[in-house]
Amino acid sequence: MNANWIVCPVCANKTRDRIREDTILKNYPLYCPKCKQQTLIEVQNLQVTVIKEPDTQTMNL
Repeated sequence: MNANWIVCPVCANKTRDRIREDTILKNYPLYCPKCKQQTLIEVQNLQVTVIKEPDTQTMNL
């Protein structure tokens, strides 16, 4: 079975996680030890997609 390292979408370095052809991830918090960024991703059929979170706004009371 084919397995690949997940590449950080910010700095393009390998992370500590591997995916296989049958791996399915949803809302996975990917952490990169090199750039120390955390990114939400989805994985299906070895395709990694970055999830853009809407910016949280504070409420004015």
